[in-house]
Amino acid sequence: MNPKKILIINGHPDQESFNYGISEAYKTGAESSGAEVKEIRVRELEFNPNLQYGYRKRTELEPDLLRAQELITWANHLVWVYPVWWGSVPAIMKGFIDRVFLPGFAFKKREGSVWWNKFLTGKTARLICTLDQPAWYYRIVYRSPSHYAMKKLTMQFVGVKKVRITTIGPIRLSKDAFRSKWLRKIEALGKRNK
Repeated sequence: MNPKKILIINGHPDQESFNYGISEAYKTGAESSGAEVKEIRVRELEFNPNLQYGYRKRTELEPDLLRAQELITWANHLVWVYPVWWGSVPAIMKGFIDRVFLPGFAFKKREGSVWWNKFLTGKTARLICTLDQPAWYYRIVYRSPSHYAMKKLTMQFVGVKKVRITTIGPIRLSKDAFRSKWLRKIEALGKRNK
């Protein structure tokens, strides 16, 4: 059996954030299981995050975004690591999604129809999100808008059916023991390629 091909996409703009520790923990676990792991650190890419013309007019993709599309195509498991800000994802990550998950690559609208073809089928995904509030509060009070948007309106929209979510919070004011416990859990997730 071929080893799992995992792509970790880190959407946090600050490389000193806990999100980078999460990415490393997942990578360590996944590699220890024999999985092949590649990474995209969105903050390190050179690209314009603004989809200036929407889908009306094509904007040429920068080399870093072409490489990102190659890596997404290569992977059979996508692991997104990012903080939830204002009930959404960081602006740079949203710009990455806008510019990379384009018609012709991730999906194609059908002529004369409201339906579309999904081009990223056969893949799975894990969303690992950090919050500055307890995960239960985000779920019950706010109804997890970023989870819904990433799972249903992004991943499943383009064909990634099986999407699991890990929510870690509150990060702000958290102690080292809390963070260490989560890093061990994330490494175990990586080891199971989940």
